[in-house]
Amino acid sequence: MKAALYWSLAACVALAAPAHAQHAGNRAEPVEAPSDDDRQGDPRYIGFRVGQDERMTVQVRIEGRGPFRFLVDTGATRTVVSTAIADRLALTIGPVARLHSTGGTSLVSTAIVPRLELGPGRVRHVEAALLEATDMGADGIIGVDSLRSEKVIFDFRTRLISIVPPRQRMRDEQGTVVVRGKLKQGHLIVTSAAANRVPLTAILDTGSDITMGNAALRHALERRGRLGAPERLRMKSVTGEILQGDAFHMRNVTVGGAVLHDLVILFAASPIFHRLGFEDRPAMLIGMNALRGFDQVTIDFAAKRLRMIVPGAQP
Repeated sequence: MKAALYWSLAACVALAAPAHAQHAGNRAEPVEAPSDDDRQGDPRYIGFRVGQDERMTVQVRIEGRGPFRFLVDTGATRTVVSTAIADRLALTIGPVARLHSTGGTSLVSTAIVPRLELGPGRVRHVEAALLEATDMGADGIIGVDSLRSEKVIFDFRTRLISIVPPRQRMRDEQGTVVVRGKLKQGHLIVTSAAANRVPLTAILDTGSDITMGNAALRHALERRGRLGAPERLRMKSVTGEILQGDAFHMRNVTVGGAVLHDLVILFAASPIFHRLGFEDRPAMLIGMNALRGFDQVTIDFAAKRLRMIVPGAQP
């Protein structure tokens, strides 16, 4: 039987500059972040680098070999390994799978990864999809099959990704906005969101460099006269398909009690919205150009919560 994979975009996009975030003034549940002392020597805290296109990568080991550079994609239901690494490590080839990406649908090979090490004590056994490293821009991708029971903390101030157990306690911090959501096909879905005051459903996607909107959201914004002049954008998905669409600057995008200003959203005919059942109602994939507008973003898969720390929040 062919397994279904759901994928997100990982493309280098010049327009995907981070937006500016501010607190909307509503009451927020506080969140605590691990101190620098806690991070020292703790294998759960994994440093990442920001490449030319500002995508985050972590160092992982496969069967004790490496380290290799992997993207962290909370919009991907499956972990991916490059074909070059699979050949180099002589990984056992698995069944062919149908991969649904933002650019289209492809049949891909898979490989059995007995030991995928995110760090000491963080080992996973996965059946990974195989893609070309040149299309991913990395040696592989960590998907939610390796993260679904964890909290993933993207700290843009310290340039660290922290992968912590769901029950780990954290200290209070000012300027935190907490949004409750739900999981659908491995994606964290948030319904308390809007773009230029048009309500929408938001899907967290750290594998996408740019935030993407569906046709229903674009039509809703056009009916209200809340779209400016578009910029035509052409980019490539992880499976090599070319995706074209119109990019617009949103005056404000709200997610829970946080507001993002001047956020670029790309509107394109991506099949991912259809796969998730959001083809006919306003929806967007929240990409890294939005998330980088915050000091810190925590995606708690176990509790189905999104936590964001707004820069410059006053005590």
